[in-house]
Amino acid sequence: MTQPTANPSTPIILTGDRPTGPLHLGHFVGSLRNRVAYQDTYRQFVMLADSQALTDNMDDIGKVHRNVVEVALDYLAVGIDPAKTTILIQSQIPELTELTFYYLNLVTVARLERNPTVKQEIILRGFERDIPAGFLTYPASQAADITAFKASVVPVGEDQIPMIEQCNEIVRKFNRNAGRDILVECKAIVPEVGRLPGTDGKAKMSKSLGNTINLGASADEIRAAVKMVYTDPLHLKVSDPGHLEGNVAFIYLDAFDPDKEGVAAMKEHYTRGGLGDSVVKKRLEGVLQEMLAPIRARREEFAKDRGQVLQILKEGTARAREIAAVTTDEVKKALGLSYF
Repeated sequence: MTQPTANPSTPIILTGDRPTGPLHLGHFVGSLRNRVAYQDTYRQFVMLADSQALTDNMDDIGKVHRNVVEVALDYLAVGIDPAKTTILIQSQIPELTELTFYYLNLVTVARLERNPTVKQEIILRGFERDIPAGFLTYPASQAADITAFKASVVPVGEDQIPMIEQCNEIVRKFNRNAGRDILVECKAIVPEVGRLPGTDGKAKMSKSLGNTINLGASADEIRAAVKMVYTDPLHLKVSDPGHLEGNVAFIYLDAFDPDKEGVAAMKEHYTRGGLGDSVVKKRLEGVLQEMLAPIRARREEFAKDRGQVLQILKEGTARAREIAAVTTDEVKKALGLSYF
């Protein structure tokens, strides 16, 4: 499968996921559906960040290994086209590890520890001071991922903006030391729809919290999950006025229901009273069933030939490695590490 030659002026975009489990609605609204659109306007690279996933999953390496193909299936199912988008596996491009090693000399431990995203993730995982070194140095690794392909655009959640800022710090410092611009600074794109809360109303939809609806969920799984979706705990009677703040059912309708006027009318009815949560959830289930059914069908079709999926990953990774190798050679020359 050959990817068309990109126009040199086409901006390069890099995005990706940690393959630690199947992708869910939070991934879809936050990035996946945008990637389908991006592949027609950008030269897009989508990375399966398996090496990075190991920084906090060394006690369950099988989880990372088996989910590489599972996440790739989700990519293909939502419409990411390997003829337009290069899908690559991080661990199979050793140049990324080499660049990370060089970039670590451009940051200090104190600066890594001050990174707000890293600090928050350390708290969430309960590491305290037992922080895996690979996890702490992830900003340098991410900088390698971005700069290896000279990506000028990186879609991220708002919480990831400090990572992009630190990447650009590394780029500027490297270019200053080299005396010329070799690496490219990047710009963060933050999706209009922010991070989805979990079905239980918690701030984050997360595989580890068990509050997700997976893209490949069956009709029965979708139905069961929607029944458990958090609404308004004070809305005890149908006649009671309901509240929208923190109401996950309406948050999901805002994200996925194309009938915005219908949703607005339902909100107005709910807040004045007279509309039960079961009616809201019935509408939400219908929206999700209609949206996810074709994704599930495509996923099942691709899953019939996992060998072909691996071939897509192999070819995409080979293309990506050629590009990363060129950047790495430029970096080594700038560092005076070319001898032959």
